[in-house]
Amino acid sequence: MKKLFALMAVTVALASGQAIAHDSPAKHGGIVKSAGDLSFELVNKDGKTTIYVADHGKDVPMAGGSGTLTVLKGSEKTELPLEAGGANTLVVKGDAKLASGAKVVANIVFPDKSAMGVRFAIK
Repeated sequence: MKKLFALMAVTVALASGQAIAHDSPAKHGGIVKSAGDLSFELVNKDGKTTIYVADHGKDVPMAGGSGTLTVLKGSEKTELPLEAGGANTLVVKGDAKLASGAKVVANIVFPDKSAMGVRFAIK
């Protein structure tokens, strides 16, 4: 009977997403989202927008990486290029204007030319 209850608890946790969610806490004061085994932190500070990339807490080198940041706010759509910054970062070229209520899609191309998309919501 105990095994049945334990199995039911795990099933409920998996169905609710609690057991599989692995967004790590923000290290740089931004918004963290996970995709695959990677964590992406979107930081908008001092007029600069940066995405930090980590794999289970370890920095992922982004030298040679690139991508596009798409910002959707109402009917307005802005696309800005992402370029490799230092270490594990991609930086936005231009002003991303990340206002409250905006939706952000980062299409990231890694140094090995594989690609991944990540979505953020600005609160």
